[in-house]
Amino acid sequence: MIAPQILIHRYGLLYLPRLHFVLPLLMRSYQGIHPWIRRLRPLILLIYLLQSATTIRAEDLGADHGHTPLTPQATESSQIPISNRARFQYQYKARTRLGETNAVDLEILRPLVDPRGQILGCNGQILEDYTGFQVGLYDPAPNDSTGTELGGLTPLTATELPDIRGNEIPAGITPNTLNRNPYSLTNEEEGTYSFLLNRGTGQLDIGRTYILVVDPPTGSIYSQRRIRIEIIDILPLGDNDREQVQYEAVSLDGLPIGMQGEMEITQSVVLIEDADRIGLQLVAVQFMNSLCQSNQIEIVKSGDRANAAPGDTVLYRLQVRNISDGDLDTLLVTDVLPMGFKFLDSMVQAELDGRLIELTVNQRGNTLSFSSRETLPRDETLVIVYGAQLTPDALRGDGLNSATVTAQRVDNDLEVLDGPSIHRVRITPGLLSDCGTILGRVFVDRNFDGKQQPGEPGVPNAVVWMDDGNRITTDEDGLFNVQCVLPGYRTGALDPESLEGYTLAPNLKFIERNSPARLVHLAPGGMVRMNFGVMPTANGEDRE
Repeated sequence: MIAPQILIHRYGLLYLPRLHFVLPLLMRSYQGIHPWIRRLRPLILLIYLLQSATTIRAEDLGADHGHTPLTPQATESSQIPISNRARFQYQYKARTRLGETNAVDLEILRPLVDPRGQILGCNGQILEDYTGFQVGLYDPAPNDSTGTELGGLTPLTATELPDIRGNEIPAGITPNTLNRNPYSLTNEEEGTYSFLLNRGTGQLDIGRTYILVVDPPTGSIYSQRRIRIEIIDILPLGDNDREQVQYEAVSLDGLPIGMQGEMEITQSVVLIEDADRIGLQLVAVQFMNSLCQSNQIEIVKSGDRANAAPGDTVLYRLQVRNISDGDLDTLLVTDVLPMGFKFLDSMVQAELDGRLIELTVNQRGNTLSFSSRETLPRDETLVIVYGAQLTPDALRGDGLNSATVTAQRVDNDLEVLDGPSIHRVRITPGLLSDCGTILGRVFVDRNFDGKQQPGEPGVPNAVVWMDDGNRITTDEDGLFNVQCVLPGYRTGALDPESLEGYTLAPNLKFIERNSPARLVHLAPGGMVRMNFGVMPTANGEDRE
């Protein structure tokens, strides 16, 4: 007798797709039999269907017909017992007779639960070629408290498809029919993958954590992706004795995770409400630059010269290239000028695809912002050129200039960025010198405020020693000056032995000046003052 194929739909409907073959066969089989037996044909058929239904494993239901498999109610063991007994009645010569069959006890393996998914492009499209891609499921490293480092591959229960009855190997699902780990993606399956987790071995215990790793082939434009998956709950689903596995997926590489076509998740955390039916879809593993860093946009900064002096003008060039697989808009380039560089707003120009475009320029201090409403197509480059003039303050800086860029993908509004790109200009003094000048005076401080007022004469022939060993003598008015002094913190000290009849005057305003030494900060090319107040001693004479 041909066994009918039974399918149970996700909404609990019973399908008998081959019943039209079974009924004629039964009718032909019972031809020529006693009439009262022919009255039992519907009952015999019903009993047969019930017995057939109990022998079909839940994993196989709907496997070949696109229906959702039926998941039996959860128990503590890894097997689910099923007891089947059929009752019947029939009438013969106005008498009704009742009966029942013997009980048939069966045990079926608990179905495995799978977080299945698909590797997609950054905007949700299928990649052109999946050759060489592998997806693996790893346990976290046992000694890593963060749960982000890879341990060993997760041991998965072996499966088979088609299922061979009686060998205690559970039926698998496509595309990973053997439940291999890692699994190699194929173009025929369009980048789909699946891993079956065995609840009987504790792989679905609440709190169990895995790391899903997507490895691109060697030399690919894509970089590795890592996503942590944690089982957070197992709940019943509706009234059909099915269960749903809730797990949390967290990006470990800072890139978003896409679910059901939603390609932008800023926090990179997704809650899967039904892991048996909903797939985990990843956004594109990002492009790599020459340093093997994931990136979708690239900025390069350069200048027209390596050396410059105060008064010179430097032309900077910013090249922003779209290296993603889609168009970019909302471009914003941020550039930080070095100290002493003056931005020339009359020397700004932007070019895209051989044509000049409009830029919006904002300046706040040394920070410049260039924004554009233009869309940057794939593999196209935006070139920005501007000028900056060096001032004498540039001698105090390091000449380092850095630029960054941010943009958004047009297809999914995903924010991309790159930088900083750094260019350095070596600053030379040129016609200007970074040496400074120190001016000073030794005078009679009559009101002890440290400042010379009219009627407070200078002290001639006073000696001041500098920190570099130079000896300076004041003129007849008590003045002195030192030229071509190296910039920085410089110290001068008044020699008390050169002050015959004078001593250091107290300062009622600044305690620091009650010392014979003075500390000054001399900027490159700058000028500072270094004064000393004195007063006559008891045996001295005040000079008018």
